[in-house]
Amino acid sequence: MTDISLQPKAPKDPIKKGASFFIMRGKDIFAQQWPGGKGMQPIYESDGRLESSARLVGNIEDEEILKLLGSTEGFKKLVRQIGVSVEAEDLNEYVDFCFQMYGHTDPYVSGTTIRKTVKGDGSEILINLDEVEWSDDDNIPGQIRFEFSRPGIAAKASVRFYLNDGFTAPEPAEEEVVDFSSEAYKAIIKRSLMIKGNTYRVKRAIEKARAGKDTCVAFIGGSITQGAGAIPINANCYARKAYEGFCDIAGVEYDTNVKYVKAGLGGTPSELGLTRYEMDVLEYGKNVPDLVVVEFAVNDAGDETEGRCYDSLVRKIYNGPGNPAVVLLFSVFQDDYNLQERLLPVGKAYDLPTVSVKECVTPQFYLKAGEGRVVSKLAFFYDCYHPTNTGHRIMADCLMNMFNEADRLSGGEDTDIKKIAAPIGDQFEDIVFFDRKVNTVGAVIDCADFTKDSDEIHYAERKMDLFGSKEFPNNWMHDGGSDKPFAVDVCCKALMIVYMDTASPSFTSAKVYADGEEKITIDPHIVGWTHANALIVFEEEKASKHHVEVRLDDHSKKFTILGFAVVK
Repeated sequence: MTDISLQPKAPKDPIKKGASFFIMRGKDIFAQQWPGGKGMQPIYESDGRLESSARLVGNIEDEEILKLLGSTEGFKKLVRQIGVSVEAEDLNEYVDFCFQMYGHTDPYVSGTTIRKTVKGDGSEILINLDEVEWSDDDNIPGQIRFEFSRPGIAAKASVRFYLNDGFTAPEPAEEEVVDFSSEAYKAIIKRSLMIKGNTYRVKRAIEKARAGKDTCVAFIGGSITQGAGAIPINANCYARKAYEGFCDIAGVEYDTNVKYVKAGLGGTPSELGLTRYEMDVLEYGKNVPDLVVVEFAVNDAGDETEGRCYDSLVRKIYNGPGNPAVVLLFSVFQDDYNLQERLLPVGKAYDLPTVSVKECVTPQFYLKAGEGRVVSKLAFFYDCYHPTNTGHRIMADCLMNMFNEADRLSGGEDTDIKKIAAPIGDQFEDIVFFDRKVNTVGAVIDCADFTKDSDEIHYAERKMDLFGSKEFPNNWMHDGGSDKPFAVDVCCKALMIVYMDTASPSFTSAKVYADGEEKITIDPHIVGWTHANALIVFEEEKASKHHVEVRLDDHSKKFTILGFAVVK
């Protein structure tokens, strides 16, 4: 780690800064509480995020520059200085700016971390890269962190790269302000309602809340539902804003008779959503939802069933406790990607209200300011995947448009989707999750040396929490020991294993066997970060007894099983 501290120095002649571009410009940041009481705002730059920020914020179109940003060596060739400014509510607040390079050997440990203390008065501090002691193990620019003295501090941050001789950059674009009251804004919001659908259950939920009865509104999805990009994540995420909009329409105070459940988890598809619905939304019978928003349109590339898990999840929710209204929400990435064409048949078949953020914002992104553009990509996206506070508000407004439409209508009858053939597949509708603590399926478990309860697992901010809590806390971790396999005996026709991904080299891969036959190999390093994942071990037409084993490739290393899910 390189620590470049603030030290008084004799005045020098002004340094010619040269060409530069922003990767952050007045970006909202917030000191979330992390273990140890520290306040921190991480901003991940791996997996194309840094290049995306250069395009979006810096207007960089030069492919050579974008390519150089993809590696530490390229970054060093391109960038001479980093300019950092932070403006906090208290201008005397000090913040540590950290730029971490991920290493080859251990991504989160073996690379260089550049650190600079910045005063929160908005003045720019320059970091000279020729003063940095670089690690020989540096691989890629990994993440930027703003570390505060305590949690709860809000600020705005700007970061720009000053370039070495021979590189040029365009002038920064003018910032645009979104007019949320304009007719043009109202028009794009209305465009988001792809399928009005049967609004009977949505109307029922609103009327129930309006009558003062206990009502539950829930959201399940990926990192956007978790609130990524919203500052602060608990109060300005689309889920909270849509919940508040629901309460406003019903005419009730927040957090009174209408319960709010947020169950977003970063980087996870509906395949994992299936396994955690009972745990994270229903909370094992504690919650009975009246309305559930399902948001997986940008995550489901990771669904190995190509939509069957999504279809099954929708049916599981709709036919489950509370018989809630199900609203499909299709979010979108900066490159216009989502999977709404794959998932739209589910909304059509079951006549479900279906809201597309892509239909709302993407067409107008490519219009010029003053010629039809209402919101720019820079205003909408926090990074290449997640919305800003403005983007989260737009997502909430899209849902509120649907809620208002449902409230305006009257009459109608409920739809019984049990009588409707699944358009993609319902094979996993009745899936049941079990782990170390909850085992309602009668599985017989021999955990061998998988005896520890790991803390190195996925965390998520739930409901109005600012601090993340453990996801899949009742797990089995192997931390060295014998080569005896983890064994499960269970009667079922399909089985999934849920395990932890990691970047740590201290973890090993594993093979899963069913009745002596090797079924799948699990490499926890593929995703490259601490992350819950689910894979199908087997799927059959009829239920029968099975003996399942998890055998580690190196029993001296770690591996964490988060749980299993079965279709009986």
